[in-house]
Amino acid sequence: MWRETAFTRVTGARLPIVAAPMAGGPTTPGLVAAAGEAGAFGVLSGSYRTPDGFRAAIREVRRLTSAPFGVNLLLPEPYEVDPAAVEAALALLRPYADELGVELTAPERYGEDADALLDVALAERVPFFGFTFGVPSPAALAALRDAGTVTCGTATSVAEARALVDAGVDMVCVQGIEAGGHRGAFLGDPFRGAGLISLVPLVRDAVDVPVVAAGGIMDGRGVAAALALGADAAQLGTAFLLCPEAGTSAPYRTAVASAAETGTALTAAFSGRAARGIRNRMLDDLAGADLPPYPVMNDLTRPLRQAAAAAGRADFLSLWAGDGVPLARELPAAELVAALERETDLAVERFGCGRGHG
Repeated sequence: MWRETAFTRVTGARLPIVAAPMAGGPTTPGLVAAAGEAGAFGVLSGSYRTPDGFRAAIREVRRLTSAPFGVNLLLPEPYEVDPAAVEAALALLRPYADELGVELTAPERYGEDADALLDVALAERVPFFGFTFGVPSPAALAALRDAGTVTCGTATSVAEARALVDAGVDMVCVQGIEAGGHRGAFLGDPFRGAGLISLVPLVRDAVDVPVVAAGGIMDGRGVAAALALGADAAQLGTAFLLCPEAGTSAPYRTAVASAAETGTALTAAFSGRAARGIRNRMLDDLAGADLPPYPVMNDLTRPLRQAAAAAGRADFLSLWAGDGVPLARELPAAELVAALERETDLAVERFGCGRGHG
């Protein structure tokens, strides 16, 4: 019974298991396609891509599979560029850049053209559009609705979930404090939040749309637990980082494979916005530092991170990962999804949990 939920009925996925949109490299078209072919629902991130690159990635997924899939974007937020803060941040980063032989300068512009990326999603008629960092404009939501696209917003609190539903969003991805990568908070302090085990029931009782649970879920036991708590699907990101189809860099893979259960922390060091990653030298060095906001800090550190990946230096990488990272397995995506399905069956059989909702 756990295989059929409100989420699977809306998306057409065989399983209520989502392969998360991990921007910046890990989630590739190949990973989305392989997860989808195995029965999960893959979501492709459009963030940090050019519009042409985003379009090409969507079409590559479609070339590789006929399975349903979705896309996700990080929404733009208001920000100010303070030249003094930029220079102070560059001064903090230059010792690292000197180690890597990289020249750091302030770019001419920050962030990306989110409107152009949204236009790509609309033009490609992707049936599922997820987003993080807030609520799209009424015009954007209307355009997506007119295109027949299912919308899914990220919430880290009951208030955020209600704001999304009030705006007309079709489903909510509930992100617990355990989740890897950027926190989706937009109405409160992103460095604070509830764990998934308490947040899912709270949101489930507060909204009447499908709920996706995200944060620290690494195996079928976690999938069954999320469904038992009231979620209609479980989203996993960190669990897919070691798949060969993932675009995870070699030093990133090594860090994931050797991480301890207490090895992650929330930081703004790499992007200027709260995100959970594996602790390393740069994360620890810049803890508590006064940094420019996202996307300014993100663009300032990008050349450093790119050079670090090429040099195999994990100490300067944003090693996004959620709690539970030691449970990551080095398996092809199809084998991982099959393992998740078997494990969920066993958990449901053992505890009688994970029944479908909605």
